[in-house]
Amino acid sequence: RLARVIERDFEFLPDSREVHDRWRSLLVAHNIQGVQVHDARLAASMYVHAVGQLLTINVRDFRRFDGLRIVHPADLSKAT
Repeated sequence: RLARVIERDFEFLPDSREVHDRWRSLLVAHNIQGVQVHDARLAASMYVHAVGQLLTINVRDFRRFDGLRIVHPADLSKAT
């Protein structure tokens, strides 16, 4: 049920060779291994699709990626 809500309310960005290539370059540039490769994949997709912001509780995991605005949910209440 929740999956249907997400599918209805959010745009799904396509995966592509460009995302893959950017991902591989991030892995090499930042010497990323293990489970953090998934964070790098998300960052690569954000770069390719010009998504500048990410809401996550794992802010620290994304600090290495320049040019992305990473926001913790707790910081949303501070912005108002």
